[in-house]
Amino acid sequence: MDKPIHANHITISVSNTNRSVSLPLLEGTLGPQVADIRKLHNETGIFTFDPGYGETASCESKITYIDGDAGVLLYRGYPIEQLAEKSTFLEVAYLLLNGELPNEAQFEMFTAHITRHTMLHEQFRRFWEGFRRDAHPMAALCGVVGAMSAFYPESVNISDAHEREVSAYRLIAKIPTITAWAYKYSVGQPFMYPRNDLSYAENFLYMFKAVPTEQYKKNPTLERAMDRILILHADHEQNASTSTVRLAGSTGANPFACIAAGIAALWGPAHGGANEAVLRMLAEIGDKKNIKPFIEEVKDKNSHTKLMGFGHRVYKNYDPRAKILQRTCYEVLGELGIKHEPLLELAMELEKIALEDDYFVSRKLYPNVDFYSGIILKAMGFPTTMFTPLFALARTTGWITQWMEMIEDPQQRIGRPRQLYTGAPRRDYTPINERP
Repeated sequence: MDKPIHANHITISVSNTNRSVSLPLLEGTLGPQVADIRKLHNETGIFTFDPGYGETASCESKITYIDGDAGVLLYRGYPIEQLAEKSTFLEVAYLLLNGELPNEAQFEMFTAHITRHTMLHEQFRRFWEGFRRDAHPMAALCGVVGAMSAFYPESVNISDAHEREVSAYRLIAKIPTITAWAYKYSVGQPFMYPRNDLSYAENFLYMFKAVPTEQYKKNPTLERAMDRILILHADHEQNASTSTVRLAGSTGANPFACIAAGIAALWGPAHGGANEAVLRMLAEIGDKKNIKPFIEEVKDKNSHTKLMGFGHRVYKNYDPRAKILQRTCYEVLGELGIKHEPLLELAMELEKIALEDDYFVSRKLYPNVDFYSGIILKAMGFPTTMFTPLFALARTTGWITQWMEMIEDPQQRIGRPRQLYTGAPRRDYTPINERP
């Protein structure tokens, strides 16, 4: 479908002005109808009020579809379950960018484009020295990604389709190197240069784990788990960080600045830091015997205790990504020989109790993707400070895809939300010596 269908109209009457307006209802490929309110202000003099834009479609997109009630996530029409099971991250990246799965020749060419851009400019080695050793890796990601425009000044020409494509390749190729180097710098280990003979996921694990003094050993199970985590986090419709990328991009900013803005938005604990919060919660619970008292505290309306890793702004059913990561969690722990992981056992018992409690069931608070991802990443040796950077690594592909779609959209215009002003009315200035 190239354009949304104008299915029907709704009429809105403004009681205090005796005005009314007929608004077309747009119908997409999937999902609910959307009222087109673009003429509402011109014809009635009123705006809509929607804090957080939870009920507002900010754009038209063909990339990702979510049905929160049914627990469905589609990339370009393909169910996330099928992609996570059968595909690879680079194949999914091609799908997101181009709209279709690649044939063998297309995938070979795409992989070549990505691998030839995996190295960072050598001057970036000195750039890292400007950060404190104890700086959060997300601070480094924001700074380094934003600085890429200084190394690739041609990227500011966003009207050039070729330059947009090359910028996309550079971002997808270099973000694993940047993320791994952020970790290496924080722990004082030598930077490991990318290896183009490894897969996308394995190359990142190599740059993160390897040291020059030892032979690196590949692990197919961990490679597949990493690949799956990247696939599951690659895109998620118009969330806070993606909307930030689009809003920044609507000004004409270069793609590296826009992705840096997305990284900054993802850094917030209510967005990308949720899996860290799950581990902190499990550590605070400490033992299975403490779960029921913890649950009661969560249900206490006077308590500020929250059940982390359950519920989602969009999903009102079981997060489809959580089911995939639950299985992946057992695969990783089995491969690593972790037979009794206290946090996992605690998580399983917490999940069981919460899913049997009417309080949570009635509120549709099901486990989300963050509930398991933190346990998997911890088992694989990632410190909690690296959880959100890993999220950014995966989401960069979705961000740049959304940015490119926005730039190529003929309806694209600079973002300019309105507001409901509740401040002081107009008043005149009073000299300081006359004020009470």
